[in-house]
Amino acid sequence: MRKFFGFLIGTIMGALVGATLALLLAPESGEELRAQLRQRFEALQEELGEAASSRRLELEKQLSDLRQPKSTSVPLEES
Repeated sequence: MRKFFGFLIGTIMGALVGATLALLLAPESGEELRAQLRQRFEALQEELGEAASSRRLELEKQLSDLRQPKSTSVPLEES
């Protein structure tokens, strides 16, 4: 039990030290970072929308091709 508490305290202290260092060494302020994340998220949404639209057009074309009746013409045999 004593080892577990030692491990738990070490983990918590490590997390606190890591979080503090991350805040101190961050290259940008929180507001700038949030703005960048928002822009990246919006760009990702736009790319996903374009990809989904493109894929939908491809699938609709494939579906329409599959729905068209196939020609059942049989080649004529020469006598």
